[in-house]
Amino acid sequence: MLINKHVLMSGADFFDDGYAINAHMDDKIPVDLNAAKAEHQAIAGCLTRAGIVVDKIAPPTDCQDGVYTANWALIAANKAVMANLPNIREAEQPYAEQILKDRGYEVVKLPNEIHFSGQGDALPCGNYLFVGTTYRTSPLAHQLLTKITGFNVVGLQTVPQIDNTGNLVINRVTKWPDSFFYDLDLALAVISPTCIAWCPEAFVPKSQAKIRALTDIEKIEVSLDEAMHGFACNLVSTGESVVMSDHAPEFKAKLIARGLKVYSPPVTELLKGGGFIRCTTLTLS
Repeated sequence: MLINKHVLMSGADFFDDGYAINAHMDDKIPVDLNAAKAEHQAIAGCLTRAGIVVDKIAPPTDCQDGVYTANWALIAANKAVMANLPNIREAEQPYAEQILKDRGYEVVKLPNEIHFSGQGDALPCGNYLFVGTTYRTSPLAHQLLTKITGFNVVGLQTVPQIDNTGNLVINRVTKWPDSFFYDLDLALAVISPTCIAWCPEAFVPKSQAKIRALTDIEKIEVSLDEAMHGFACNLVSTGESVVMSDHAPEFKAKLIARGLKVYSPPVTELLKGGGFIRCTTLTLS
C-alpha cells in the first residue's frame, strides 16, 4: 500500500528565521532567500520523481514559516484537523483553513487552549497515529485525536532541551518548552504502513518502551547524530521511494539496502528554520 501519494506545498517566498521559535533556529544567521526557494523547488522535483502528486499553492503573505505546510493540519479521510500553532505562526491558520475548505475537507478545530502542530507532530502509520507531546502538542489533544480520527493514538515524548544549569529551556518567543525534536517528525518517520524509522535516543525512556512494544511495526534505527544534525527522519516516503536528507549517509544506505529508491535534494537554507523535507509537505492522501 502506497502512502503520501498526494501532498500540499506552499512557497518559500517569505521564508526567514527572524523569530527563533525552535531549538534549531538562530535569528542571528541570515537566510539566503533565493537559495531557499531553489531548495524548495528541488524538494518538489524529487517528490514528483518519486511518483507523488504535488499540489502547489501560494504561501501565506509575510509568514516566515508558511513554507512548512505539514504544521497546518492533520488530514484523516475527509477531515482536516486544524493546528493551533505558536504565537508567531497564528496568521497562517485562517489561510490554511480556507485552503483546505476549498479542497472539500471538513474542517475540525480543537479548543484554542490545546496546542497542536498538525502533521508535523501527528504521523499516521497503518492503524496507528504517532503523536508528540509537551512541546508543540498538548497531552489533551491525544484523546480528541482518537475520537476525531479513529486512529489508535500512541503518545510519545522526545527529550527536552536542557540548559547548562540542568533546567528545561523555555523558548523565549513561544514561551513553550523546547526540544531539538520539538515536532515528532524530527525523531520518527513513517516508511510504510508497517515500518517506521526512529532515533531511540531522541525519546524519553517511557516513549522508547512504547515504541519497542509495538511488535506489529518494523523499526529502523537512526543515529542521534543523523537525526539531530542531518534531519534524517524528516522525510517523505511512499513505501517504495523516499525523499530524504543528503546529510544522513548511514540511514540512506539502510533504506537503499531494503530496496527503496532514494532521492536526496540538497537542503541547507530551509533547515535554518528548524524544518526540512517532511515539514514542507502536508499529506492529503
